[in-house]
Amino acid sequence: MLVLEFKAYAKPNQFQSIDEAIRICQFIRNKSIRLWMDGGAKSWFDLSKYCAIWAKEFDFANKLGAMARQASAERAWASISRFYENIKKGIKGKKVGFPKFQKDSRSVEYKTNSWKLAADRKSITFTDKCSIGKLKLKGTRDLNFYQPDQIKRIRLIKRADGYYVQFCIQVDRVELVPMTGKTIGLDVGLKEFYTDSNGEMVPNPRFLRRGEARLKRAGRLVSRKVKGGLNRRKARVILGKRHLKISRQRKDHAVKLARCVITSNDVVVYEDLRVSNMIKNHCLAKSISDASWYQFRMFLEYFGKVFGRITIAVNPAYTSQECSSCGVVVKKSLSTRTHICQCGCEMDRDHNAAINILNRGISTTGHVGTSIFEIVNA
Repeated sequence: MLVLEFKAYAKPNQFQSIDEAIRICQFIRNKSIRLWMDGGAKSWFDLSKYCAIWAKEFDFANKLGAMARQASAERAWASISRFYENIKKGIKGKKVGFPKFQKDSRSVEYKTNSWKLAADRKSITFTDKCSIGKLKLKGTRDLNFYQPDQIKRIRLIKRADGYYVQFCIQVDRVELVPMTGKTIGLDVGLKEFYTDSNGEMVPNPRFLRRGEARLKRAGRLVSRKVKGGLNRRKARVILGKRHLKISRQRKDHAVKLARCVITSNDVVVYEDLRVSNMIKNHCLAKSISDASWYQFRMFLEYFGKVFGRITIAVNPAYTSQECSSCGVVVKKSLSTRTHICQCGCEMDRDHNAAINILNRGISTTGHVGTSIFEIVNA
């Protein structure tokens, strides 16, 4: 599935209609969660039936298209299914993910009806009773490469800097690039974003740290405004734009870096980190979140499938302590940045860890993210 995003341009009353559609979507989702909690829904089909009942019972819910209401119920059932799966896995506490009611939904999803794409692919018209109407689309991607029947879902998303339209296109993205004959191991960190098994280091951009002063300034402006006032609303928009810019910088950095790593190597080995557990350390939580390791890993695996490369996640335990030359465990604290072993091996701590990660990946201890069978079939 390929997701293409375009910014939407329209009149203020049309954006108000989009907000109304988002609120209806939130209403359907919350009604579905309540129905399940009361024991009235045992499967997705039960929720689908009640979507039509709620449309007859509430006039405002009938404004949203039938498939859009079903998509909202699907989101609710997805959270319910995830809750059941976590219980089967033995997960306890807050991580079990009991379905919650939404308070501030920001998107509405349409399926294959209630919208019509223009012939030039530069605008889209929504035809349900929410009266959204025609939206102009502006973006860097070209929709003319894809047929309308390939578009399986369309999302309207509200962000701090405006409204966006996402097209979920059913297409198998495969790109052929020449083989390089290279393998590489990656050790991510806070001092450097990653150090590879060749000793190359990529600096950590630290987008949050760089923009923290502007974030604090925008936050103070929000706190000084009267609650419920127009000025406070404007200040919140400015604060939201600051956060949005940082998240986009992180994503852009992760995409470009992951693509470069994948296209430059045939086999990429990286750490199988549990970032959600690591951020429990409150002293390092902000720095770990700012590094965005998990997002980098997701794009490594995605581009691995696109370009037909092998991606391997390995257990990172003791990769920094174990000597990459003789295998002896040399204990060291986090402040010790140089690995020194009795065998004469002396190198940067992260370089030593990257070599160990690569050695584990090419052995049988790694987990292959992109299988060799997928590469052959591609």
